[in-house]
Amino acid sequence: MTDPGDGPAASLQTGTERSRRGFVGRLRDLLRGGDDDATWEEVEETLIAADLGAELTMAVVARARTRRDLSSELALQTELIALFATREPVPWPRKPSATTPAVILVVGVNGTGKTTTIAKLAWRYRSRGARVLLAAGDTFRAAAIEQLTVWAGRIDVPVIAHAQGADPAAVVWDAMDAAAARGTDVVIVDTAGRLHTKSNLMEELSKIRRTIAKRLPDATPEVLFVLDATTGQNGLTQAKAFHGSAGLTAIALTKLDSTAKGGIAFAIEQELAVPVLFVGVGEKLDDLLDFDPNAFAHALFG
Repeated sequence: MTDPGDGPAASLQTGTERSRRGFVGRLRDLLRGGDDDATWEEVEETLIAADLGAELTMAVVARARTRRDLSSELALQTELIALFATREPVPWPRKPSATTPAVILVVGVNGTGKTTTIAKLAWRYRSRGARVLLAAGDTFRAAAIEQLTVWAGRIDVPVIAHAQGADPAAVVWDAMDAAAARGTDVVIVDTAGRLHTKSNLMEELSKIRRTIAKRLPDATPEVLFVLDATTGQNGLTQAKAFHGSAGLTAIALTKLDSTAKGGIAFAIEQELAVPVLFVGVGEKLDDLLDFDPNAFAHALFG
């Protein structure tokens, strides 16, 4: 269902402005000034400061320096673009059949913009003609159910919710039940966002997946991790923990417009081999864009 490249180029240009003026501007100034060891050391420092990570930075710079077919700047750009994960030539999320909905489990720690991202996703699919259902599976955080319900009202999509403190798996079971009865196309499930170090959170995610498998055996849940771009390498650590337990299939990179350290977009795909499919570049419902690596690189480097 995702059509990479749909997002307005102007919005992506605006959303990457801080990074373009920040670490990318610094890189361009450095590489136009020379090609000696001192210059490349400063390039490494700039990339590390942009949240690319030390180990990955050294590997990228080493490969760029060996290229003789391109200028230093283009060589570095090319090696950075090569970090992006392979895109599968299939629709996302996967809808197994006409009678089985696509299911998206949205995971991530609190404060990353998870609820807003769910609303933007729901709006995206609803505006394209899909029948969308939300499931308020974050039954632990205060006001999480209320926030999701308010968003559902704004975008006119139904939501399945229980009382705070209820069993999230029970909410998901009822959501799958309702989806099957109503001919729903896409079910988006909010999940608890406590710290990734809490093992019970990962166990809860596993229980939710088992519930989906029991109620809708043909469903193939996508697991979308919401990463706040401003958290950088800390966010990457969180993503690794969720990937190890929940098996991420996609990433939504939020608050890209709020950081000058856009290097995390390159780093997370290389580390996890999981694609960034969406980027958040503002607060409006239409500000969740399809992520195209080439368009992203063009917006950064021009």
